[in-house]
Amino acid sequence: MSDASIQHAIAELVPHGARVLDLGCGDGAMLEYLQKERGCSGYGVEIDDANVLACVRRGVNVIQLNLDEGLAMFEDASFDVVLQIDTLQHLRNAEVMLRETARVGRVGIVAFPNFAHWPNRLSILQGRMPVTKRLPYQWYDTPNIRVGTHADLADLAARNGLRVLDSFGLQNGRTVRFAPNWRAGTSVYKLAR
Repeated sequence: MSDASIQHAIAELVPHGARVLDLGCGDGAMLEYLQKERGCSGYGVEIDDANVLACVRRGVNVIQLNLDEGLAMFEDASFDVVLQIDTLQHLRNAEVMLRETARVGRVGIVAFPNFAHWPNRLSILQGRMPVTKRLPYQWYDTPNIRVGTHADLADLAARNGLRVLDSFGLQNGRTVRFAPNWRAGTSVYKLAR
């Protein structure tokens, strides 16, 4: 699945004119898209120097911050939407950051590679860690410190008292609502407290 198709599917979950906080915003492409296509405003949070510079060049407001240190600088419900797109699997304290996402935003949208997608399961059955378009790294050089599944996030949300407003998978540019844990390379959740 291309980054553009993930970006478009997630953007559809963000209301027009929303105030957005994008955690781990990378080069700011998502926020730029939301500003241009959906009239949104907000900030990105990024730790990497090169990505912070890329955000500035795109005209995206960005705060340089290590997400593992939390979001104490933000008030409760200070954003309409908080995004975590391909961020959760990189964090040391993913559970705390999931709660923080729901605290700081009226709604949190989380997207991550679904480790339970059938090609990944097949790789494991063959005795190998999966390497796919969605998980393109070898086990020894991956930036992912967590592997999770669509079903795992549902359990984590429930354990933390978060409501699942919507959940689905994405595969080959299409939304997957039937058996996304098995059939989708990307999991998407829309959550609230």
